[in-house]
Amino acid sequence: MNGKRLLIPENKQRILVLGIGNILWADEGFGVRAVEEFHRRYVVADNVTILDGGTQGLYLVSYLEQADCLIVFDAIDFALPPGQLKLVRDAEVPKFAGAKKISLHQTGFQEVLSAADLLGRCPRDLALIGCQALDLEHWGGPLTAPVRLQIAPAIELACKLLAQWGSPATPRTAPLPASERLLANNIDHASYEMGAQPI
Repeated sequence: MNGKRLLIPENKQRILVLGIGNILWADEGFGVRAVEEFHRRYVVADNVTILDGGTQGLYLVSYLEQADCLIVFDAIDFALPPGQLKLVRDAEVPKFAGAKKISLHQTGFQEVLSAADLLGRCPRDLALIGCQALDLEHWGGPLTAPVRLQIAPAIELACKLLAQWGSPATPRTAPLPASERLLANNIDHASYEMGAQPI
């Protein structure tokens, strides 16, 4: 789990941009790949934290506790056409987040939100940018084409939300240094999928 955490000015609302999922299960990795690409393309203000949450489950509660606003990229499984994006806001988020668990031991994001809520520190504004998965069963497989093609539109949605919340993202003018990537050790999107067979 990697992310950028900074000291926040007291007069700014704290925003968390979070990608969750498991890159080892094909389209289950959508959320992680979307936040990775967002970080590669954009610079954000100091009150915005970008986080690869992977499958960290309840370990994410401490991040949610510190956020006033939350954007989550995630794969969803609600019998929509493969690759369809769905933006879910506020009270509707818990019933959509983490639609399918890969194992019984994986904490769903609903439980993470519930834990933060019980502690009285759930973000005030919630937005789930979900993408309908095509394949959640291909171990070691890459994102399928319909899902991969929705990364850019999902990032555009996130940028619109950040602008609405008063913290617009700015396109990078120089490539992201390797030392600042969210994923390293050859599990970044380009390196990982070089060895995987597309579907």
